[in-house]
Amino acid sequence: MLALALLALPSLAWAASGAHSHPHSAVNAAATAATSKQPAPTAAYDRTTWQGEEQIKDPNAECTYYSYPPVNAIIGSYPAIWKTADLSAAGISADDKALFRALNATIPQIQPRGDRAGNFQGVVYDGNSDPDCWWTYTRCTTPKIASLQDDVTKCDQPNTWGFTLDDGPNCSHNAYFDYLNSINQKATLFYIGSNVLDWPLEAQRGLADGHEICSHTWSHPYMTSLTNEQAFAELYFSKKAIKQVLGITVRCWRPPYGDVDDRIRFIAEALDMRTIIWNADTDDYNWVTQGLPAIRKNYQSILNNQSAGAYDDSGVIVLTHEIDAGTMQLSQEFLPQIMKQFTGGVLPVAVCMNNTEPYVEQSSYVYPNYAQWAAGTRSVSLAAPTAAPNSGRLILDAQASGGVTISGATVSTAPSASAVKQMKTTGSTSSQAAATTAAKSGASQAVVPGLLALFGVLATGLAL
Repeated sequence: MLALALLALPSLAWAASGAHSHPHSAVNAAATAATSKQPAPTAAYDRTTWQGEEQIKDPNAECTYYSYPPVNAIIGSYPAIWKTADLSAAGISADDKALFRALNATIPQIQPRGDRAGNFQGVVYDGNSDPDCWWTYTRCTTPKIASLQDDVTKCDQPNTWGFTLDDGPNCSHNAYFDYLNSINQKATLFYIGSNVLDWPLEAQRGLADGHEICSHTWSHPYMTSLTNEQAFAELYFSKKAIKQVLGITVRCWRPPYGDVDDRIRFIAEALDMRTIIWNADTDDYNWVTQGLPAIRKNYQSILNNQSAGAYDDSGVIVLTHEIDAGTMQLSQEFLPQIMKQFTGGVLPVAVCMNNTEPYVEQSSYVYPNYAQWAAGTRSVSLAAPTAAPNSGRLILDAQASGGVTISGATVSTAPSASAVKQMKTTGSTSSQAAATTAAKSGASQAVVPGLLALFGVLATGLAL
């Protein structure tokens, strides 16, 4: 066995880019980092709806903090903005804590490594056997725990570009999103929960424009460094924030820096979220330190690979960011050539996966499948984004049997592996019939707990 010690990973420009600014701590570094000029007056703007917010074209005005009553009403029930999430805040509900307790005993016994900033100094890991499928060390994307799904890393269709934008919603994205609208282009947006509560109207615009929404954790840490409680809270509260601000229950997430192992995958799947990685990286978040020409070379390298036939069998999911003006500028600069070369399409991950109903709220949100997208369909059936300040309690699957009871709803603690597979294949996280059928077939018990039903919307639904 070869045991290797990890050194500290390079610090990322992301941490200094203004993404940590948060109005709810009375700090608005994003605006001051964007420009040295005074912000434009915002009194004339409608900052109560996403429709009004999208009319602001001055980045300084966009990044001037506004008060949004629906968020003010719920902020006390969340962990501190931009701090590592846990369950210690006074306003976190007993239900939220009980959900973690129900899950914790089933989580794989894999120890945390390093710290949230990516310092793995002194960590020893067997890279040969890679027992925990630790992506940061080995780029492993096929879990060693058999019941866990493989990470999504590519588009199956040839010459496709899976278009993803991390770290949003960015406070100054209106001009960029206007551009995406002008070319009828959609992406998968990986939202950070703290950003959603800081910039809720910007978050709502992403959904209203027809983009796919996924989670990118609560505060953007290296996830494998966290305790079970912290990892649960980072995933759970990001998902909850998106639900309460946008009205959708997401079923996908991307680990910050790609840092994931089977313990974190397990917690994510328990919360009904598929892990999405990438197989090409523009390194665009590093443009501040590396310079724009260096990042342009990274984009061009992917384009050159396409020209050389690298994606003739299957496409690519590309890591890019909404993080600041530089990353959005680079994306806008290269999109015309990307769309020209990637003849299979530039598309959200859901379309890559032929997943027309990416949220629990299936009937209200229907996206094109790949064949429809390739034929030119871009329209998305969307209910209006709806802030839900009074729906602090996420209703559990009332039909599930056994396990822990939360506020009158019960959640199973151990569906079978085949039931889990069937639930995910059919897109239903609340199908007790599927679990019953699988159980009758003699399927073995899965390690994934029944919290797959956690965010399921049944007859009781969510109090929107």
